[in-house]
Amino acid sequence: MANLEIKPEGSCKWDAAALGEVMLRLDPGDGRIRNTRSFTVWEGGGEYNVIRGLHKCFKMNTAVITGIPENDLGLLLEDLISQGGVDYSYSKTFPFDGMGRNFRQGLNFVEKGFGVRGAIGVSDRAHTAAAGLKPGDIDWKGLFSEDGVRWFHTGGIYAALSVTAAELTIEAMKAAKAAGTIISYDLNYRPSLWKSNGGQAKAQEINREIAKYVDVMIGNEEDFSAALGFKLESASKGFKGLDLGNYKQMIRTVSDEYPNFKAIATTLRDVVSATVNDWSAILYSDGEFYSSIQRPGLEIYDRVGGGDSFASGLIYGFLSGKDAETAVNYGAAHGALAMTTPGDTSMASLKEVEKLASGGNARVDR
Repeated sequence: MANLEIKPEGSCKWDAAALGEVMLRLDPGDGRIRNTRSFTVWEGGGEYNVIRGLHKCFKMNTAVITGIPENDLGLLLEDLISQGGVDYSYSKTFPFDGMGRNFRQGLNFVEKGFGVRGAIGVSDRAHTAAAGLKPGDIDWKGLFSEDGVRWFHTGGIYAALSVTAAELTIEAMKAAKAAGTIISYDLNYRPSLWKSNGGQAKAQEINREIAKYVDVMIGNEEDFSAALGFKLESASKGFKGLDLGNYKQMIRTVSDEYPNFKAIATTLRDVVSATVNDWSAILYSDGEFYSSIQRPGLEIYDRVGGGDSFASGLIYGFLSGKDAETAVNYGAAHGALAMTTPGDTSMASLKEVEKLASGGNARVDR
């Protein structure tokens, strides 16, 4: 599928590895950040969520490469990552200076939206250990050439954190490419991350360089426009009677400019309210579009991580040799299920994904 020459199952120690920042997510539950008296702590981060889902839901061997401070918050993060079953032995630990002036643990305060009140995320991630990673810090040869990795994933959130994070992303991709590892990248454009880091112009400069190494590009219409500079003539991302022609033409244009993209995948989301979204996805591969089952009026409990879980379901489809239509349906189903539970990461099982991807419903399983 998609002309991807994926290393066979069992030929590598790792089915998939990801580079990114893993934050501690502090969640006020059904309350609000501004007046809560307690938080539930989770781990999460755009690139990590993908790799954790590949292990917990799809039972693949996975590793995350990140930066971790040598203090109790770093130990908490390590414990949470371990509970997720993800290896972090290739990550780098940084000495703690006593107050986090140099390398600290990133925090992300997230409250769920409801109805007309949208979700809110307040990140506290300046001067973090993950952002402090630089070229030369990670043993890419050991990871890609000695252990072996079938699939490598990273994204635009990590590349936006610092100059050295973007440089490390390119270094990692070059090493992965040399070892014959498939590379996916989620553009995940976040204006807040680029605000003090060169803005949209810098985002496009960096992402267009990174894109040269990517096999499977993931993004939505804002990502392709803001992060890569492709113009969408009119907003047409929905599926309730809307024409997707302009959007599909933009994807074809992206593919023409980057012939190294073997596949381009995107979620399609119409926000009816914070708790009701119309949800589907499309995949462009080998000159053809493949669409997932459409889910109008999908009820949302916690939308953070839905796109990441789409990516992990899609990647599982590729790694397990599914056809293109099945792969995009696995992605859309996994993303939908992830948004029915709290936290960034998926609590779904492969059985649940398979049921939903094949058109199953929410009848009680007894």
